[in-house]
Amino acid sequence: MEHTQDRVVRRELILDGLHCANCAMKIENSVQKIQGVSACSVNFVNKTLMLETADGREEAVVDEATRTVNRIEPQVKVRLKQPASTSGLDIVQQAAAHNEAEPRSGMSRRQILIARLVVGAGLTAAGLLLPLPGWGEFTVFFAAYLIAGADIVWQAIRNILRGQVFDEYFLMSVATIGAFAVQQYPEGVAVMLFYQVGEMFQSMAVDRSRRSITALMDIRPDYANVQTADGVRQVSPESVRIGDRIVIKPGEKVPLDGIVIEGSSMLDTSALTGESLPREVVPGKEVMGGCINKNGVLTVEVTRIFSESSVAKILELVENASSKKAPTEKFITRFARYYTPAVVIIAALLAVIPPLLIDGAEFSDWVYRALIFLVISCPCALVVSIPLGFFGGIGAASRAGILIKGSNYLEALNDVRYVVFDKTGTLTRGTFAVTGIHPAAEYSEGRLLELAAYAEMHSNHPIAESIRDAYRGELDQSRLGSYDEIAGHGIAAELDGQQVLAGNVRLMQREQIAYSEPDAPGTVIHLAHNGQYAGCILISDEIKPDAAEAIQQLRQQGIRRIVMLTGDSRAVGEAVGRQLGIDEVYAELLPQHKVEEIEKLEQQRSGREKTIFVGDGINDTPVLARADIGVAMGGLGSDAAIEAADIVIMTDEPSKLATAVRIARRTRRIVWQNIMFALGVKVVFLILGTFGIATMWEAVFSDVGVTLLAVLNATRVLRSEQSGENVPAVSSRLA
Repeated sequence: MEHTQDRVVRRELILDGLHCANCAMKIENSVQKIQGVSACSVNFVNKTLMLETADGREEAVVDEATRTVNRIEPQVKVRLKQPASTSGLDIVQQAAAHNEAEPRSGMSRRQILIARLVVGAGLTAAGLLLPLPGWGEFTVFFAAYLIAGADIVWQAIRNILRGQVFDEYFLMSVATIGAFAVQQYPEGVAVMLFYQVGEMFQSMAVDRSRRSITALMDIRPDYANVQTADGVRQVSPESVRIGDRIVIKPGEKVPLDGIVIEGSSMLDTSALTGESLPREVVPGKEVMGGCINKNGVLTVEVTRIFSESSVAKILELVENASSKKAPTEKFITRFARYYTPAVVIIAALLAVIPPLLIDGAEFSDWVYRALIFLVISCPCALVVSIPLGFFGGIGAASRAGILIKGSNYLEALNDVRYVVFDKTGTLTRGTFAVTGIHPAAEYSEGRLLELAAYAEMHSNHPIAESIRDAYRGELDQSRLGSYDEIAGHGIAAELDGQQVLAGNVRLMQREQIAYSEPDAPGTVIHLAHNGQYAGCILISDEIKPDAAEAIQQLRQQGIRRIVMLTGDSRAVGEAVGRQLGIDEVYAELLPQHKVEEIEKLEQQRSGREKTIFVGDGINDTPVLARADIGVAMGGLGSDAAIEAADIVIMTDEPSKLATAVRIARRTRRIVWQNIMFALGVKVVFLILGTFGIATMWEAVFSDVGVTLLAVLNATRVLRSEQSGENVPAVSSRLA
């Protein structure tokens, strides 16, 4: 009987030296075909390969994936990303040493390449300027060619032997060797020289873009100062345990989540939440790992280990976001797979058919034009710039306090036309407060509030807590006599020997006490004193300061319908809806009813249109999972909601949803600019090459130039607008 392993394990490989986006695509396609691999994704920006396989097979699969990578790209060094150890500063020092070593080794290879190019260019100049015989001219140019591009030709041969024919190495090799075949020696060498120079500049541009993007999320703390019996010791954050006390000095990053025990300070949380204003913390307040301590010295008791801390969760979400690729990325991957072979076939036909059909056409002339086709056909500009664009958009959103769990969700934001909000904790603060005190004629506001506070003295209901908070006075237990909680009605208590009733309309009706209803939305607590109506207190959930602004911005962005779903009473829900200008309000809903309302909305929309649901509670988890895009409030939201959501708003501000849509649209605009620009230039030069107007020199310049411009354009995504003024303090809930 066959035993099936159900548990799926994930392994991440680091691909040091991966500088070719097209090669990253080939690695992903090849590793995906390995037996036992259930999912695979190469993150070109982070130079990582993530794969999933069945438990028990991971070692064999990792070995096979390593061999596959080395077969496709021999210069790439593959190593398994190890889980963090607990060996103090060793892991930090090793990571720093590796990060420093890789640029040095990269520069060494780059210097060797520059030396080869200088020698190759010198020989080419000698071949052009010196009066050499035929064999001498060929010898000089051929030597220059080998010095400049022997590695490209060798890699093309190796790839052909492995069955990987249509790649950039093949295109450059055929084009340049073909130029030698038609005795265009200078152009053959020049194309190889320009290609190598272009690849070098492209590598430098990509590395710079990578640094710019990853710098957005440079929030990982390097160390933690732990209090011990022997004093303060500097250790790795991974080695700190729950309950340990850490000291955070001014200017240091907060290494882990915890609660302030001693000290007060201002924290810069902009890297995590996009808040522009510092957040004040005092003893008893929570702090979030990744923030920067501005001035005071803090002693913090750790509440989460590093792997469960906010900073670790954020880094994991951002790093893994590229594994969920956008439809545009997948389209370009498929396009590149068929585009290059198609161009090679057209080039072959261009070399053969016109000389056979056109009188006076020279075979060598049309071969030369066909070779120009091959030079232009390299899809590097598309394959490099598009992943950079999407990852830049995710990085910009992260810096604004919005965590997007995949490029697919970032792109899907462009098609959102329906936005559905939960009420409590999403559009409102989720905390009750006394918003109205309406005493009867013989009572003052203070006296009415005192009666209510004593009546609610022993209740742990949020409404009771809001009344006690509003009273602010000391409650004397000795003044309270009998105390009876009447289910579904309210409370009957004895205060100073006199009866006090506090509850809803049903309690007043039961005791046959005449009452009056306030003309305002909210939960009403009626009070009676010694059988006489004393008045009522209004309890409401406050609307978030930026909720109205969020609705307005979404409408300006073309959102067709904005809906609110709430389990609260119809009167309260409709009052909030009117105040915010929401199109439709559905109240008194259970979680399954919210799912049904989402499904009804989906039936009314067109094919490409998408629906967002924004919520924060554990009861919102089914709806977050059911909607096209689920958005959770990460500051006060439940862990289950954050886990089920596709996007997490760290600041609990509904207006950040509009910011996310703006960043998504900017990202898509820049990505499609690159696609249209690259394809447009290539089409123009393909036409010019066909009619013999463009030469190989111009073709190489166009290919290299398009790639560099596309990469630089992709980095513009990083300048997406950020909003963060007057942001309320955020509790550390993303764990």
